[in-house]
Order: sequence, then C-alpha cells, then structure tokens
Amino acid sequence: MNKILNFLLIAILLSGCSLNKNSSFWTSDTLEELEEKKFQKIFTDEKALSKELNTNISLNLGSNLTKTILSNNLNNNDGRVNFDGSLKRSSKYKFSKIKNFYQFEPELSFIKKNIIFFDNKGTILKFNESSKLIWKKNYYSKSEKKLNPILQFANDNRFLIVADNLAKYYMLNLNTGELVWSKNNSAPFNSQIKIYKDKFFIIDFTNTLRCFSMKNGKEIWNFQTETSLIRSQKKLSMVIVNDMIYFNNSLGDISAVNIKNGDLLWQLPTQKSTIYEAAFSLETSDIIADESNLFFSNNNNQFFAIDLKSGSFNWENKVNSSLKPTLVENYLLSVSLEGYLIIIDKITGNIIKVTDIFDRFNPKKRNEILPTGFVVGFKNIYLSTNIGRLLVIDIKSGKTISTLKVDNDKISRPFIVDKNLYLIKDNAIIKLN
Repeated sequence: MNKILNFLLIAILLSGCSLNKNSSFWTSDTLEELEEKKFQKIFTDEKALSKELNTNISLNLGSNLTKTILSNNLNNNDGRVNFDGSLKRSSKYKFSKIKNFYQFEPELSFIKKNIIFFDNKGTILKFNESSKLIWKKNYYSKSEKKLNPILQFANDNRFLIVADNLAKYYMLNLNTGELVWSKNNSAPFNSQIKIYKDKFFIIDFTNTLRCFSMKNGKEIWNFQTETSLIRSQKKLSMVIVNDMIYFNNSLGDISAVNIKNGDLLWQLPTQKSTIYEAAFSLETSDIIADESNLFFSNNNNQFFAIDLKSGSFNWENKVNSSLKPTLVENYLLSVSLEGYLIIIDKITGNIIKVTDIFDRFNPKKRNEILPTGFVVGFKNIYLSTNIGRLLVIDIKSGKTISTLKVDNDKISRPFIVDKNLYLIKDNAIIKLN
C-alpha cells in the first residue's frame, strides 16, 4: 500500500502538477504568494478623505453650551463653548523661548481668571487676567534646567500638580507657588494628568499608568501595559467615568482600570500586533467620553467608538486625525490632517458632512500645513495650525470665513476661558477677545 502511495506522489510531481493556486493543494510557491498577499493587506495604506461630502447640509448644533474648558476635565470633551469674540489681541504673556516647541503639546492651566504656564528652564509662571505676573517659581537644579524640561499641569483649585519629561513630579500651593512635596519616578512622564478626589493619575514612558496620593505624592498602585522600545512624543490621554479610568498607550491599546485598586476591567488593542514595530509613528488623539462610549482617532486613518462596559468596538470609520475630537449632542466633530472638517453621527459612525477648510491656502504649500487643534464656539469653530494661522470656520456651512495671522510658526490648540481665547506660541501666550 505504501509503495502505491509513493508511486502516486512521484507521478504527480513528474506530471508537472505544481499544486499551484489553481489546484486544491498548496506548494511552497503558493505559501509565499499567500504571505505576500497577507503582508500587502496588513500594510496597505488606507486613503484619507480628500473630497467634500454633503456640503449643502447646514449643521445645527442646538443651543447647549459648555460654561468653560477646565484643565482637569474628566471626560476631555470641550463641547461647545460660549465664545463669539472679535479676536482682537488684548494682551501677551511673555516668557523665555521653549526649545523645540513644535514637538510638544503643552497646555495652559487655569485657576479662576489666572493662567499658569512654564518657560524654557522649567520656571512656573502665574499670570493674572491683565497679563501681570503674580509669582514665578523654579524647582530645578542647574543641570536639570539645561535639559529644558517640558511640564504638564493639573489643579484642583487649591494645589497644582506638575509632572515633566525628566521623571520628576511635585505639588505646589496655587496661591503662593510654594513647594508642598517633590518626588521622582523611575521613568519620564508623557501624558495628561487627572485629579480625582484625593488621588491623581499619570502615564509614563514605560506605558505604565500610575496612581499617586495628593497628600504626599506616594504611589498607591500602578498598572503596566506593553512597552515600546521607541518613545513617542505624542502625549497620551485618559478619561474618568464612574470610578473607572480609561487610557491609551503608545502602541494604541486602550485599557479600562478600576480607579480604586488598579484592577483591569478590559484591554483592547486597536492596532494589529504585526505592525507594532511601526508604533513609533502612531499618533492617537486625546480620548473623549460620554456616559457610555469612548471616542478617538489616529493618524492611521481610523476613528473609533468603544463601549465603556465591554471594551468592544461600536464602530470604526476612516478619519485621518490625531487631533482631539469634540462631541456636541449627537455630533462628533473632527479635523483631518489633510485639512477637512468632518461631522460624524456618534451613534452609527456615519460621516454626515465633509468640508475643505484649507481651500484658502496655496495648493502648492498645502501639504506643509497641519492643523494643531480646534475648539467649537457659539457660531464658529476656531482652528490653529503649524504655520501660526488661526482659522475661523462657520459651523453651519463648514467653510472657513477668515484667517488670522498670529505667528509664523506653530501655535497651540485654542483654549477658551471666561470668553477669552488663548493660544500658546514658543515664547508667549496670546490672549484674544
């Protein structure tokens, strides 16, 4: 019997039957073809939106407004802010120029009508509404100052939590600027800071979420996710909903952790494991949340809605953006890296409208222009760019109606507090009203 089987196999081979893709068997050649097809499927770039859609639709966002944008906003959603200013420059808060400002996403911290920011040497500055300096404090050594620390802030109206890219974190009295305590972490920090009751939370470069005590800075618990060999400069984000904290890491994973003890509820990868080696180029937007979903996008042409309880995908759409989206009622607003304003139905994920908001720029220079952030006002959307231009976009039509020159280089995303709009550039904070 074995001889018969051997004879049949030899006959098949000699007959020239290569068991190729037209046969019902596989050869090594066919496996190579399949691997090639598999490789192509995984790494093929999805085309980003490059044309308008439903431009005749007039968007009505209703009348619900957010009172203000807080630095410790637990769900990260800016919403729709009561601002309809003339954008006249009223003041400028100056400081020493921040080196490599274009690489970072620094944010202002607000306490009532006062502003807190930092300069190139890590000096923390508190200004009042008239741009006058209230206090300035620096808690870095000479050697640390030379490293030009980048600071992240959060406050609870009494104390200011500071964390930096040198692995240092500390707390200041908001009224006086005096140091309450100071600690060092095993790795630098690269995320938002969230304060919740008597704790605060931050993610470091090892993709570890750390929970610290507000009282003394002592670590209470930590939760480590998969690490990446390459450090991304893109700041990580988190939201807090119903005693659960949801956060992303540099690989695109989303984790849900119990805020009391750090126990994992669920974890969801958003990128295929086969392309983790390309994670250094992944830039994910800030996560925002409503009562039942997480929403975020990335520069891999993906926009996700994820169920808070189960960690399952509700929908995925093709939007190429690393900018924080905004949720207003049932509409998600996003701006793509190619310069398109995109309106999405938050329930279905369907794209309702797409308008070209970069159409005023020279087509030859358009590829060099990137949006850096936006905020939704009463009548208009205000979008900042890496070339120092602030675009004013009509909400209803989705079209750019004016462009304001603020600088020649990158300006931060807009911040609106007390009916004033603030922008950060590398050596100043610009106040517009």
